[in-house]
Amino acid sequence: MSDRLLSVGLDVGTTTTQMILSAITVQNRASGFAVPEMTITEREVLYKSPVHFTPLVGGHLVDGDKLRALVEQEYRNAGIRREDVDTGAIIITGETSRKENASAVLQALSDYAGEFVVATAGPDLESVLAAKGAGAAEYSEKTGKTVLHMDIGGGTSNLALLKDGKVIRTGCLNVGGRLLKLNTAGEVTYVSPVLRDLTQIRVGDKPALPQLTQVAQMLCSALEMAAGQANETALLRQLATDEVKAIWEVPRETVTVSFSGGVADCIEKDIPPLQFGDIGSLLGKAIRESSLCKNAYILGKETIRATVIGAGCHSTQLSGSTVFCRDVELPKKNLPVISFSKQEQESPDFSRCIRDRLAACDSLEAVLAMEGYESPDYRQVSSLAEKILAGVGERPVYLCLQGDMAKALGQRLSLMTEKRPCLCLDRLKFTPESYLDIGTPVGPCFPVVIKTLVLA
Repeated sequence: MSDRLLSVGLDVGTTTTQMILSAITVQNRASGFAVPEMTITEREVLYKSPVHFTPLVGGHLVDGDKLRALVEQEYRNAGIRREDVDTGAIIITGETSRKENASAVLQALSDYAGEFVVATAGPDLESVLAAKGAGAAEYSEKTGKTVLHMDIGGGTSNLALLKDGKVIRTGCLNVGGRLLKLNTAGEVTYVSPVLRDLTQIRVGDKPALPQLTQVAQMLCSALEMAAGQANETALLRQLATDEVKAIWEVPRETVTVSFSGGVADCIEKDIPPLQFGDIGSLLGKAIRESSLCKNAYILGKETIRATVIGAGCHSTQLSGSTVFCRDVELPKKNLPVISFSKQEQESPDFSRCIRDRLAACDSLEAVLAMEGYESPDYRQVSSLAEKILAGVGERPVYLCLQGDMAKALGQRLSLMTEKRPCLCLDRLKFTPESYLDIGTPVGPCFPVVIKTLVLA
């Protein structure tokens, strides 16, 4: 048995906006006498939009009306309607993810992005999607090589370290090709705030090419530091968007560097300086001449489209197949996830812990995430159910567990409560400050998108 989901991916970036349409095939790989094992077996890209410049107002704020019109036109070009879409993601990336821009994007597309397409931002998710969309994850899995993938865009560089096809670390630097913009006369029209303490170039200046090259080389040196190929200085910490040092203690082994993003298109090509009205081609040349390309490196199967391919093809996961659902209206969007440690779960005060955390949550609906038990007995299931119900009060019960016990726990909860919404999923792991979208069932499983909404 197999099902086909239609997925849309939209990447609203610092420089460009792109959309793809893909088909995701979900199939049961278990025998007819076993518990269903639903797996995503195929991802097929059906439509790729042209690469559009992100519509801006005043040079740096997203024009929500023009963006909406762009998406409407691309839906028509792809031959789909909003109601046709099953899943996917809108990724607001780079400098575009600043709070005012993200809010404009969400407002413009909130009622247009399909039944289950989500709006999301955040460097961790973007790093993972870019690595998958560029083919770096597949390359690492097939070759067994450790890969450091760098998706270098207009405003940020999202990095992912992969072993055996799995992303084990992520990071993000304020390194990109459009941190400096110039007009056709060579005058600077924009300097990103992240560069103001790192260069004397200001809006209105007409810098010489060596000055611009120096900025590109400085940005490239931060990438070398993040890759462990140059000694760390204060520059790395200044350009980091998170705790890069802890993330980029790269293992002392052979690491293959992989590139995607708009700047990746400039690494192997001799593009005239300032052709795109920015320093992207200079940054690409600096990377080509740096230690990052001294040894074997790879360009992604997709470069400028890597993130949008990842968003459209790789953002959806499947829950385990032994799940429980009663009286829940699906799909559910943007449910905040409240995670509990094993120690909290085992505590006699677990119910009070749940109450306190729910009281501090802005949303009336939230997902409680916990480990659960690997092979629980009836006593353990009943005890956990009692603590959960005492903690949630009259709220709907939405649970996600790492252990394979969702159906047993859900059935026990249903016997202990009057008819109220109850959903138990398992085999899902969450990062801090996650949000969850849950789609309608595919066989016995539920398609989910785990995301972060970092609008800062």
